[in-house]
Order: sequence, then structure tokens, then C-alpha cells
Amino acid sequence: MNWIQRKIFLYNVTFGLYMLEWWERYLFNILIIVLLWFAFSNGSRSAAEFYRSHVRAKLGNHGSVIVLTT
Repeated sequence: MNWIQRKIFLYNVTFGLYMLEWWERYLFNILIIVLLWFAFSNGSRSAAEFYRSHVRAKLGNHGSVIVLTT
């Protein structure tokens, strides 16, 4: 059993998917993928909004870093 097969086995055992039918496993995995997609999508929007409202305002010059050379 290679590393990927062990991780899939651990996932199936942890969530109890080993006792489901193949189509029930697919439905569960699709639900998990959709929920993760929503979480990452909203998280990236929140991070972008945080950057626009807080970080860019502190940097000045509309978010550009000012480099002074001598």
C-alpha cells in the first residue's frame, strides 16, 4: 500500500465512508468539495477586502510600496 492509498484509506475510515455504497461515497465527496470551494472562495474574497481596506491604506500610494534609492 503506497502513501496515497494509505491517505485515502485513512480518510474513508475517519469519516466512516468505508461502510457506504459507492454512490453514497461520491455524493458525500461532492458535498465536501462544494463546501470547501465555498469556504476558499469566501475566504479569498475576505482576504482581498481586508487587504483593500486595511493593508493598502497603511502602505500609502494606493498600495504601492515606495522604494527610495540613493
